[in-house]
Amino acid sequence: MAFGADELRVLRGALAVALHPAPLPDEDVQACLRLAESVDEAVREAGRLRAFLLADLARYRAALPGSAAGYLELLQDALAAGYDPRPEDLMALRTLRPAPVATALLDRCQRIAENSVRARLAGRSPAAPAPRTRLLALQGGRAAADPQEPKEEPAKPPAKTPAPPRRPAAPGRPPADRPMPKPSEVFPPRRKPTPPPEQRAAG
Repeated sequence: MAFGADELRVLRGALAVALHPAPLPDEDVQACLRLAESVDEAVREAGRLRAFLLADLARYRAALPGSAAGYLELLQDALAAGYDPRPEDLMALRTLRPAPVATALLDRCQRIAENSVRARLAGRSPAAPAPRTRLLALQGGRAAADPQEPKEEPAKPPAKTPAPPRRPAAPGRPPADRPMPKPSEVFPPRRKPTPPPEQRAAG
C-alpha cells in the first residue's frame, strides 16, 4: 500500500500526536479519520482481490492440463499474497512436474505445507494478518482539550543560585571591570625638542 504526499503528512502528524499527546484542531482530527477510513477501504479491497484471485485459481486448476500456463502464473501470485496451498494444488503440480516452473512451485508449496502442519501440531495457527481496530477517536484530539479534565501543572523552574560575592581586588591592581590601559596611555609619545631662537633666525 502506497501513501501520497498529503496522506504521509497526516500520518506523520498522527504519529507525532501519539508520541506527544497535544490538542489538535478539528481539521487535523478529520484528516486523521479520513486517512483511517482510506486504510480500511484499502484493506477491504485487498480482501476482495484475494477472493477473486483464489476463485480464478480454482477455475484454472479445474481446467488442467489445458490451462497449465495460466494456473502456474495465478499460483505464484497467490503464494506471494500469503496463500496456503491445498492438497489439490500439490496433486496438480505433480501432474505438471516435467515443466521446470511446476517443479520449482511444487518444492515451494511442499515447504509451505510442511510449515503449516508443524504450526498446527504445535497449537499455532498459520500466520494471518490480525484485524485492524477501527479508529474512532484520536489521542490528543478534541477530548484532550476538555477544560473539565484536570491538567497537570507545569513544572516550576529551579530557583537560581545566588552568585558568589566578588573577591576584593588586591591593592595596587586595577579592578577587574576596568579595562587594561593601552601602552600609549601609560607611556605618552615624546615631543620633538623645539630648536633655540638663534638657530631658527639663522635658518
